Amino acid sequence: MLPRPFSIYKADPLTGELVLLIEIKGRGTALLAGSSPADKIELLGPLGSGFPTPPAGSLLVAGGAGIAPLVFLASSTEVPQTLLYCARTAGLFACPRRDLDMPGLSIVEATDDGSRGEKGTAAAVLSRRIEGAGAVFACGPRPMLAAVKEICRQAGVKAWLSLEERMACGIGACVGCVVATTGGYKRVCRDGPVFPAEEVILK
Repeated sequence: MLPRPFSIYKADPLTGELVLLIEIKGRGTALLAGSSPADKIELLGPLGSGFPTPPAGSLLVAGGAGIAPLVFLASSTEVPQTLLYCARTAGLFACPRRDLDMPGLSIVEATDDGSRGEKGTAAAVLSRRIEGAGAVFACGPRPMLAAVKEICRQAGVKAWLSLEERMACGIGACVGCVVATTGGYKRVCRDGPVFPAEEVILK
C-alpha cells in the first residue's frame, strides 16, 4: 500500500506532538483513522516547502480538508489575518471551530448552499474581500485554486497555493506527483507542495 500525503495540522515542539487532520476517503485513510493509541505508524517528513510567513492583512483561503496547512500557518504568527473557511455544505467542515481560536485570526465561514455562514463558493467569498489584502494563501481542490489564482492575478495580489496531489515516494524519485509550471514540470512532494500562484499552470 502506498503512503498517504498529509499536511501538518498542529505541531508542538515542546512535547513533540504532531497532529494530522485525516479525511476518510478510502481504505488507507480508514485504516489510519481506525488505529489505536498503541499502534505504530511509519512516518516520513516533514517534506517539501511550506508557506512563507504571512504579512498583516493576509487572507487564508481553505476549501474542505485544505484547512489543515492553513491552521498550521495561522498558528505560526499573531499578525492580523482572515481565514476564509469554505465548504460545499455544512457537514463538510473538517475541523472544530475551537481549533481556529487564535490571536489575530478572524474567521469567515461560507458554504456553496448557504447552510453555514455566508452563501457562496470560496472564489465568490474571496472576490468580495480581495481588495487591500496583504497576500493570499490557499489550499483546497484544484478548481478552487485555479479560481483563487485568477482572482489574485486580476487584483494584483501575491498568492501562494498548496497543491493537493497523490504521492508515492514523497522524495521526488518516482515523479508521480508532477505539476506543470512556467518553469517546466515540478514535483509537488519536493518542489512544493506550496508554489507561488503565478508559477503553477492549473487547468
